[in-house]
Amino acid sequence: MTTAAEAQPIFVLVHGAFHGGWCWRHVADRLVAAGARVFTPTMTGLGERAHLLTRQVGLETFIADALGVIAAEEVSDVILVGHSFGGMVISGVADRRPGLIRRLVYLDAIVPENGRSALDLLPPDVAATRRRGARESSGGLSIPVPPAASFDVPPGSDLDWLERRLTPHPLAAYADPIALSAPVGNGLPRTYIRCADPVYRAVQASYERVAGLPGWDMLDLPTGHDAMITAPDLLAATLLELAARRD
Repeated sequence: MTTAAEAQPIFVLVHGAFHGGWCWRHVADRLVAAGARVFTPTMTGLGERAHLLTRQVGLETFIADALGVIAAEEVSDVILVGHSFGGMVISGVADRRPGLIRRLVYLDAIVPENGRSALDLLPPDVAATRRRGARESSGGLSIPVPPAASFDVPPGSDLDWLERRLTPHPLAAYADPIALSAPVGNGLPRTYIRCADPVYRAVQASYERVAGLPGWDMLDLPTGHDAMITAPDLLAATLLELAARRD
């Protein structure tokens, strides 16, 4: 007998740095057309919520944003997806409320380590560039937007859209160490999807750290870092396949 959760999977899609819930538009449309419920929150201080950026906006704010959506929508059995920096956020959510989550999906994402920040997990030169950019552009408030092409979206209308929508990212969210009470994933099923064409250098260390570890499924997609923009059909199909699993 098919359960309601199997018939109508529930996705919460958490965006990465500089992005907003808007970036999931094409994937969300495909998931909804397949019968899923989909929520795409924008983290405080980004996207259409950029006007809320203050020095108090940090990683715990983002975790509270995602938890707030799950609570307000009264959903459970959630497939929780985090892209890039969003891996920090979904890890915090799973640590606080594992009973609401069915599966974690790290989409070309940072996988945190307890007591360390996202900046700690980036290549040192990338972290130094982001700190310096925040200091010089905003007195340390936010990391300035990098070139849109750095997210491996080819020239054209999609890249133009991305260029228009990206916003500076709160530095504190990158600099705050994460506090986890359990190992990353908190015992939940978890899948790491690497965007392998080309490999995105900022998350490569996270991928290499979890590849082969017990409890991690590893998948590769032949697309660049912003797979939700460059390969929405493939990404949506992959997420639906994961939603159909019960492990």
